[in-house]
Amino acid sequence: MNFGHFDDANKEYVITTPDTPLPWINYLGSQDFFSLISNTCGGYSFYKDAKLLRITRYRYNNIPVDSNGKYYYIKDGDSIWNPGAMPTRTSLDAYECRHGLGYSRFHGEKNGLAADLLAFVPVDTPCEINKLTLKNNSDAAKEISLFSYVEFCLWNAVDDMTNYQRNLSTGEVEIIGSTIYHKTEYRERRNHYSFFTVNAPVDGFDTSRDDFLGLGRGNNNPIAVEEGKSRNSVASGWYPIASQQINVTLAPGEEKEFVFLLGYCENPKDDKWEAPNVIKKDPAKKIMEKFAASQQVDAAFAQLNAYWDELLSRYHVESQDPHVNRMANIWNQYQCMVTFNMSRSASYYESGTGRGMGFRDSCQDLLGFVHLIPERARERILDIAATQFEDGSAYHQYQPLTKQGNLDIGSGFNDDPLWLIAAVAAYLKETGDYAILDEMVAFDCHMEKAATLFEHLRRSFEYSRTHLGPHKLPLIGRADWNDCLNLNCFSNEPGESFQTTGPSEGPVAESVFIAGMYVKYGNEFAEICRRVGKEKEAEIAQKAVDEMYQAVLDAGWDGEWFLRAYDAASQKVGSHECEEGQIFIEPQGFCIIAGIGVKEGLAKKALDSVKERLDTKYGIMLHQPAYTRYYLNLGEISSYPPGYKENAGIFCHNNPWISIAETVIGRGNRAFEIYKKTCPSYIENISEIHRTEPYVYSQMIAGRDAARHGEAKNSWLTGTAAWTFVNLSQAILGVQPTYDGLSIDPCIPEGFGDFTLTRRFRGATYYFDVKNPNNVVKGVAYLEVDGKQVKGNVVPVEDGKKEYHVTVHMA
Repeated sequence: MNFGHFDDANKEYVITTPDTPLPWINYLGSQDFFSLISNTCGGYSFYKDAKLLRITRYRYNNIPVDSNGKYYYIKDGDSIWNPGAMPTRTSLDAYECRHGLGYSRFHGEKNGLAADLLAFVPVDTPCEINKLTLKNNSDAAKEISLFSYVEFCLWNAVDDMTNYQRNLSTGEVEIIGSTIYHKTEYRERRNHYSFFTVNAPVDGFDTSRDDFLGLGRGNNNPIAVEEGKSRNSVASGWYPIASQQINVTLAPGEEKEFVFLLGYCENPKDDKWEAPNVIKKDPAKKIMEKFAASQQVDAAFAQLNAYWDELLSRYHVESQDPHVNRMANIWNQYQCMVTFNMSRSASYYESGTGRGMGFRDSCQDLLGFVHLIPERARERILDIAATQFEDGSAYHQYQPLTKQGNLDIGSGFNDDPLWLIAAVAAYLKETGDYAILDEMVAFDCHMEKAATLFEHLRRSFEYSRTHLGPHKLPLIGRADWNDCLNLNCFSNEPGESFQTTGPSEGPVAESVFIAGMYVKYGNEFAEICRRVGKEKEAEIAQKAVDEMYQAVLDAGWDGEWFLRAYDAASQKVGSHECEEGQIFIEPQGFCIIAGIGVKEGLAKKALDSVKERLDTKYGIMLHQPAYTRYYLNLGEISSYPPGYKENAGIFCHNNPWISIAETVIGRGNRAFEIYKKTCPSYIENISEIHRTEPYVYSQMIAGRDAARHGEAKNSWLTGTAAWTFVNLSQAILGVQPTYDGLSIDPCIPEGFGDFTLTRRFRGATYYFDVKNPNNVVKGVAYLEVDGKQVKGNVVPVEDGKKEYHVTVHMA
């Protein structure tokens, strides 16, 4: 069942009913100011950090769901409605929401009156613009009242939700003309404030939520709107809001436009708030003047569209499959950019108050956006590395505003150090910028402990090399990629347990998955050493990697697939010997990506076992059989009900690993089959089952054992976006950056046909024309570069050259 459709020409998803299975959202913003907005105008805004600089308030787990946002109430006689349907839920004569790249459009009609709302954040200004157009399509004049509504958050989103004994006395606002300033705690400890304004005279206002809504009422039926008269309330403590009333007269066929702005401002340090008036140098005035007229707004909107057009032009494919074109050219890359901005901090599943930026998450996300914004990828790498400890481990999370590590989480996730090598290797291949390795980077955010980025990579590798268990496999620590696989807990007596943290404290758990990472990214570290002339160090690293390769073959193979791990008592996890959880997806993907078992003939066995034991029509499950009871030695993974999340759910994040692994052994049909099962565009027609947005990837889908098999959760902010783009662009379509240039080696399904691909790389544009006359799945006979045949499948970089025309002959 569909609740909308793709408009590829305009790069939009068109939602045709407000009654989607879940709120279907979009992200506005590309630099520092961001808003989340749903298909019914729910959501919230913040500046840089969704926890520490939250501008508007949002309530998760609200009833009705998603019932706080930026709203515009239209009172037309006895009818009261909103362009996006919420919160009044008045039945509309017409409704449409168009989510585009960095903007959303809403169209509502009721009783001959049409309302069009455009919401976006301009490229270079810390504000959200809402342009509302009202048009009278009836034969009679209309006298209507328009009410805006925004509820302010008292900056720190956690404190805002918990510290009521204080917060209910701190709210401060100021009203000057059509502008409402939110200046809570400004004079006490802040130099910033927000404002909400409209480019028209107002007929009333409210800044007190209680006065606007009325006693015992919700935002679905505010008394001020119902009675058609604002209270002109001035909030003092309690719950500050911003609402303006504008009375509008529309002749038949007439339309009027209004520009509303929600902005964030900081004052120069030498300025003070001149209570009760805002300072004379009010920076908000510049923003208001910049977007005072519709023409200025239209120009800013055109600039936003040009920004995304240019960005997405850096990778573009034209194939016979519209789903591939749509996802590769628009939605997959767009989602990668959102994960760059948000990591896992702010979505409709992440409240913006906890996780912040993830060390592992951000390193993986970089794989999907480094080709789009290499200069900002560079900055992100240095931010991530600065949260590393001197021993090579790292804070698992850090706050985006302060760049400080999250003390509540700390370290102990032993896959984290290797992801830094993965990110830097991807950046070096994309840019050739080896100078980044000489950048001085702090340890634990303390510059007095700084070392070069290369030294950070060395310590990442050394941490993994020196933290091995009894099977010579890497110690898992608190967990590896699977945060819920906590194997360092075991019991001596019933009811007693303890957790070990290091090799000197008794039996310790080991991860075959990290072993696969160690081989994959240890090889990358060795190659980086060679590239910068550190041959001896490369030899040492390569020897350690080769030893790990053998350790996986000796202790990590279970006969038909790779083991997942050994627990703290050296018992196998992910083995046919286990009662439950006999086979896991992660090592089958990553060990083969690393090349382990390929020449030995083990890779095909492992991938055949995945298909036989883990595959479903909605994707590949994390493990099987699901855990039906709690296992102390496994930890949180067995606390979920069967089929959900880490307990045998379908993690879309690691489905691409299996697809990539299939391309390693040349099975293009199977690789593409896996890709299609979790790709939103292919499964749009089962949106009533899938439930999350049909234009972006979700983190997980309920597995075969779940009550709601096929239902997705945790959309938008997931490593699925980056890994799926890597899978499609590099493994399936086959254009992959290397240290020496772009390589091309497609692994496509039968019948895929010829395709063309445009790729920006190191300041030049590459035009690939892939010819496959014999319908082969994999294999490049030869390349022609600018009409000349070349050996191999790597297009070398030539200094100063700006265009490469490459014909790829598959055979």
